[in-house]
Amino acid sequence: MVPYLTTALTGPLLELEKRLLDAQPMIEHWFRQQWKGQSAPFYTSVDIRNAGFKLAPVDTNLFPGGFNNLNPAFMSLSIHAAMGAVEKICPYAQRLLLIPESHTRNTFYLQNVAVLAHILRQTGLIVRIGTLIPEITEPTTLELPAGGRLTLEPLVRKGNRIGLEGFDPCAVLLNNDLSAGVPDILKGIEQNIMPPLHAGWATRRKSRHFAAYQHVADEFAQLIGIDPWLIDPYFNHCGKIDFQARQGEDCLAEKVGDMLEKIRVKYAEYGIDQPPFVIVKADAGTYGMGIMTVKSPDDVRELNRKQRNKMAVGKEGVEVSEVLIQEGVYTFESINGAVAEPVVYMLEHFVVGGFYRVHTGRGSDENLNSPGMHFVPLAFDDTCVMPDRSANPDASPNRFYAYGVIARLAMLAASIELDEMLHEIENTAAA
Repeated sequence: MVPYLTTALTGPLLELEKRLLDAQPMIEHWFRQQWKGQSAPFYTSVDIRNAGFKLAPVDTNLFPGGFNNLNPAFMSLSIHAAMGAVEKICPYAQRLLLIPESHTRNTFYLQNVAVLAHILRQTGLIVRIGTLIPEITEPTTLELPAGGRLTLEPLVRKGNRIGLEGFDPCAVLLNNDLSAGVPDILKGIEQNIMPPLHAGWATRRKSRHFAAYQHVADEFAQLIGIDPWLIDPYFNHCGKIDFQARQGEDCLAEKVGDMLEKIRVKYAEYGIDQPPFVIVKADAGTYGMGIMTVKSPDDVRELNRKQRNKMAVGKEGVEVSEVLIQEGVYTFESINGAVAEPVVYMLEHFVVGGFYRVHTGRGSDENLNSPGMHFVPLAFDDTCVMPDRSANPDASPNRFYAYGVIARLAMLAASIELDEMLHEIENTAAA
């Protein structure tokens, strides 16, 4: 079952989808040209919101943790894309070390690790899984909810190489977003690490990503002749904020007010009869933490103690001192009455599928990446890469193609973002 829009405000989005379909040859040529000068991240997932009048990315993850939610019918897409990614980054690779997140109690996440390892093994690689968990001092086998097992092994460092006991890998794949910082054991490694260490949330910032996305969206919008706002959420940044000490609140409230006014102007232009809202979230990776929906500057000034405490701490207990102020994009897609948003997965620069994040307890203007969410249906029933130009713009393959285009724009922005960060790191080291 494919969820369809449940709003009457379908006109503009149908027009956007039609533009994407009509311009498909030009779009694919444009993407090919972009990838001549850019290297795609090893893998990417993009959260997309479909408002009926706007289709835009709201988060781009460079350490995706939901491969178990993809449609198994399209597994071959993932395997072929992974082959290309490995060949490009480390063409002589035989052995690969996969390093996941350090939470063993989340069995659904571990199922993701198992599927990811399976994809990589199907490319012909020998894959073993190393863990940063200090309590694991010997190979430890865990039972998985869908059946099967996963063996975690303690990492071993010898000189500038990292591996496992009796296992010296050619390359290292991180499925850990390094929210708590880069551990010493991973610093100064001579093997290829994918994604690079600076892609982790210890250094990466969402505001930087969306600045890169803004440039990409502007160029793309000019290419197909649309208003870039239809695919790009407004954003701003507020640093040096302390929710618990109530420092920086006025700065945040002022910027929220300015953004709400900008959104009102656009809503009036497009005849959108919905109240504008803003999402305030940690500028470094959230894992669904440190996020709130704001509809007035007063919402920021009137946070109670519980709300301030919730906003003050992100993943791994890291203090939140910088926040992204992002235009709220409604989601008017639903499954069985529950609010849903698409998540698109890519390996290298190829779309390999996706799924819907669903939450029965949240509204169309709220963050769905929170406790209580589930994934039903688990997967898209289409690949996102095979539009049907003879069908209506909102036909299933065409809507999925539109998702894929927006996701690839976000991935391209992430590639540019990482290159800029690397350039800065190299300049700092040389100074």
